[in-house]
Amino acid sequence: MNNFEEQYLTMAMEQFKQFKERAEKGIQQLSENELHWNPSEESNSIAVIIKHLSGNMHSRWVDFLITDGEKLYRDRDLEFVEGDESKEHLLQIWEEGWKILFNTLGNLKADDLNKTVTLRQQPLSVLQAIQIEVAHISYHLGQILYIGKQIKDKDWTILSIPKGGSKEFNKLGTK
Repeated sequence: MNNFEEQYLTMAMEQFKQFKERAEKGIQQLSENELHWNPSEESNSIAVIIKHLSGNMHSRWVDFLITDGEKLYRDRDLEFVEGDESKEHLLQIWEEGWKILFNTLGNLKADDLNKTVTLRQQPLSVLQAIQIEVAHISYHLGQILYIGKQIKDKDWTILSIPKGGSKEFNKLGTK
């Protein structure tokens, strides 16, 4: 057991928690109708992204160490079909997906990082599989926040340093 592996698992867990928190702060700013808005016919709404991320987490993190990360029961294509899901339902499936991810990640041991898992029949180390999920979720987190900001425009509450606010932020950090 190596301290690096333990630190990595802790860091990955914290990163996922930050992703979830930031996305939820964006989602909270939006109405049910706004969650279903999409900028163009070929673009995804936030509702579709939530369904996709939930489906992804259910598929990847259930029986993570022993089954392929692309489960036969998953209907990935259906995740990308715009529906009329309520905000409550979307938040429920969102929460269920995260619960599975956090439970699985929280039960991994340092020695598990070098084990081999499969994703779409391709062998990967557990560390690689986690990194793929970090990249995947951060990609969609950016989409959620970008779409939310398009919808709300000036009424959007900035979740990081606002434009033109770096100097003020840096001043606060030096006190």
